[in-house]
Amino acid sequence: MPLTESQVQDALRTVIDPNTGKDLVSSKSARQIAINGSHVSVDIVLDYPAQSMLANIRDLVTQSVKALPEVDTVTVGVTSRIVSHKVQRGVQLIPNVKNIIAVASGKGGVGKSTTAVNLALALAAEGARVGILDADIYGPSQPQMLGLKGTPESTDGKSMEPLEHYGVQAMSIGFLVDVDTPMVWRGPMVVGALEQLLRDTRWKDLDYLVVDLPPGTGDIQLTLAQKVPVTGAIIVTTPQDIALLDARKGLKMFEKVGIPILGIVENMSTHICSQCGHEEHIFGTGGAAKMCADYNSELLGSLPLDIRIREETDSGKPTVVADPTGQIANTYKTIARRAAVKLAALSQDYSSKFPNIVIQKT
Repeated sequence: MPLTESQVQDALRTVIDPNTGKDLVSSKSARQIAINGSHVSVDIVLDYPAQSMLANIRDLVTQSVKALPEVDTVTVGVTSRIVSHKVQRGVQLIPNVKNIIAVASGKGGVGKSTTAVNLALALAAEGARVGILDADIYGPSQPQMLGLKGTPESTDGKSMEPLEHYGVQAMSIGFLVDVDTPMVWRGPMVVGALEQLLRDTRWKDLDYLVVDLPPGTGDIQLTLAQKVPVTGAIIVTTPQDIALLDARKGLKMFEKVGIPILGIVENMSTHICSQCGHEEHIFGTGGAAKMCADYNSELLGSLPLDIRIREETDSGKPTVVADPTGQIANTYKTIARRAAVKLAALSQDYSSKFPNIVIQKT
């Protein structure tokens, strides 16, 4: 009996995507199944970036299909295709930006900016086109973290070209003012400056724009959450009870303005001694997991309090690029993939597919 497409699909139903936990047929990842005698070709299209795992998924598909008695050879193509998803109602979208991920914290000092820059770099390492917006007008830190200096160029006198390093496009107020100049601005000026940085930057075909929000849940943060078209938010916290109290407020703030929570990142979950390697939970344990359970959210990952993260980020070469195959970099990449998978499960934005209706007097 000749091989049928139904048999191939049955084989693909046994292949579980390690990132989503779903089989490749029900997730609609399996495309373009072609049968030519004893040869089968199939395309796997992922809706999230996973460059470091493409070979693994390809092997799983090959083994499954090749187990069919009628199959001799298998050709598998694995690619990613990132699409736009819905944002808050009534918020103007950003040209050339498919999705915006806000990285926030209820309080300062929990490693939010370090997490944001490594998340952006991890998404880029997994094959996505990524930008990062430093939304902390009072204390911009992304220029130093990315090792970037200089002033953005303008070709038309109205818009700015983002600076780029390590394959990530970046914009920050830190590129426009002297490093020692304090921004003594009131809330409305800060919001206006952020909107200019966001909308007057000529972003280049981004799959994800990571926005490093200032810490806190005050008027500025709430206004930004209402004016920036955010696809989803990530909350950064530490296991410490005080940090968790503020992190819960940050989570509730996004819920109030209708922004989905992609998950929670627990930073400084354990301390690793640089001398002996001893690991200790100096800020407590299990706090982020309990918060996730309370709010039906996902713990995207836990990161250690490791001196290398601080040293590498301060030197302008964050961990994901300083030690791309190391354990900590792999944790950041896992967090990035999990966040992208959560985002991919959200409703898509089809507004770009609708024609513009123009009413003219005749």
